[in-house]
Amino acid sequence: MLNTYRTILGIVVLAVAVALYLAYDRAMAPFTSPTLADYPIQGIDVSHHQGAIDWRALAAQPNVRFAIMKATEGGDHRDTRFAENWKAARDAGIVRGAYHFFTFCRPGREQAWNVISTVPVEQDALPIAIDLEFTGNCGKVPTLDELSAEINAFFAELNGIYSGKPIFYLDQQFFDQYLKGNEARFPDHYIWLRSIAQEPRPGDCHDWSIWQFADNGTLDGIDGPVDLNAFCPSETDFSHLFPTLVGS
Repeated sequence: MLNTYRTILGIVVLAVAVALYLAYDRAMAPFTSPTLADYPIQGIDVSHHQGAIDWRALAAQPNVRFAIMKATEGGDHRDTRFAENWKAARDAGIVRGAYHFFTFCRPGREQAWNVISTVPVEQDALPIAIDLEFTGNCGKVPTLDELSAEINAFFAELNGIYSGKPIFYLDQQFFDQYLKGNEARFPDHYIWLRSIAQEPRPGDCHDWSIWQFADNGTLDGIDGPVDLNAFCPSETDFSHLFPTLVGS
C-alpha cells in the first residue's frame, strides 16, 4: 500500500511540474525573434526529429553559426542521426556541440559512459551540454540532493575527457526549483536558457550564455520546425565565451 501511495504521489508531482513548465513556457504571446544586429551569433539545436538535414544549405544562412545536436539519452540510447549530423556539420563549417538528455531514472555514471562511447573528443567542438527538464523524462521527480549527486557523478566521469565546463540546458522554472541559490552544489557550468515567451535579461553573460528563443523556426535545409538559439548579445566571437574552442 505504501509503495502504491508513493507511486501515485510521484505521478501527481510530475504532472504538476510539467504543467508549471508548460504554463511558464507559454505564458506570453510569441515575440519577434532577435535580430543578428542585436544577437550576432545565432544557431540551432537538432535531433533525429529533424530527419535528413542539408548542412550546406544551413551553412549559407547567417543565423546558423552553430548547431548543438542530440547525441545520447539516459544510459543506453543514442540518437540515430548523431554520427551523421556530427560529421556533416563539421564538413559544412558549422561549429558543433553535443547534448545529452539526462534521465532522472538512471545513475549519472551510467549516463556518462553512454556519452563517452558516443561523442568524439574534438577540440573544435563546444563543451558537452546536458538537457535538464521534466518534459519527456521518466516519472521520477528527484530531490535537490538526488539531482546534484547524480549530476556530479555524471561529470566526474567526464572530467578531463571533454574540454571546458559543461552547458546546462534548462528553463527558468527548473533553474528556480533546483539551481537557484544552490549553484555551488553543481559543477561549474554555463547556462543555456529556454525562454520562448520572453527575452531574458541580457546581463553580462553570467546569468546565461545561450538562449533558446524558438521551437518552431524555419530554415532552408530542414523540413519542418527547428529550435533557434542565440549567444549572449555581448558575444561576437566563440572563443571569448568558450576559450577552449579552437579553430573556429
